[in-house]
Amino acid sequence: MRLATIRTGAGLRLHARGTRGYVDVAEATGVAQYASLQGVLEAGEAALEAIRPLTSRSGVEVAAADFGPATPDATRILCLGVNYAEHALEGGRDVPSWPECFIKTSGTILGPNDNLVAPALSATLDYEAELGVVIGKGGRYIRAEDAQAAIAGYVALNDVSAREWQRAMTQWTPGKNFDASMPIGPEMVTVDELDISDIRVQSILNGQVMQSASTADMIVNVHKAVEYFSSFTALRPGDVIATGTPGGVGFGRKPPVWMKPGDVIEVVIEGVGAIRNKIVAEEGAPADWPWHPTNPWSEWKM
Repeated sequence: MRLATIRTGAGLRLHARGTRGYVDVAEATGVAQYASLQGVLEAGEAALEAIRPLTSRSGVEVAAADFGPATPDATRILCLGVNYAEHALEGGRDVPSWPECFIKTSGTILGPNDNLVAPALSATLDYEAELGVVIGKGGRYIRAEDAQAAIAGYVALNDVSAREWQRAMTQWTPGKNFDASMPIGPEMVTVDELDISDIRVQSILNGQVMQSASTADMIVNVHKAVEYFSSFTALRPGDVIATGTPGGVGFGRKPPVWMKPGDVIEVVIEGVGAIRNKIVAEEGAPADWPWHPTNPWSEWKM
């Protein structure tokens, strides 16, 4: 089953992909709580089963611009960093023996086809194609062999990073948390529909494939990631786990490749879907803002 959050005259509303187009879930079931993915996830497995028959109905066609973020109400995005060996090596790091992790806030969430604003305070905007895991049942101390039952589904996401802000300190928070910098979608594909143990993860910049790897190459696989994060926090319905990006990012190239206004970046996750965002310049930023980290890549002529 594939669930999408669609922009309508009544606001963001959850839809199920039908035999043709998309079916408004709350309208079709008569349950107001099902107007959002968060409402469905909080209602549990019974809600997902109540929605399933809608996939055999015919719905309405939806324009690309009308797709909202697949998980618009996610309160936290738990992220694995350096989770592919090739990505560790291109950054001059050893392959980690313990998971690197950080958190993105809900303010980073962006629609799967929306314009992506290049921050005026960054000259090193980078792409990171990732498989996202949406938590359903959740819980604490979830063992890897039980993790499948805690997952509701999967999404494509782009962990867009302002590299000079990320590298200015030992903590990654600023470089990973510029507003509206994480496109996510276009649908949540339910866990029963897809085996994600060996699927292709790609980023494509202006038509050129920049990253291409398999989820089988992850250092910490999806089920282990659920186990790891649940070690220190109870996973809640609607949480998203970003599972890390493969090698091929912009900062690892010589010369580095940064996203700039006019570029188009796509993330394609096999069996899950594709997101596509045009980069646009930020407007209205103050020219004399005092906080601006040094660009470690400034010696390269761009």
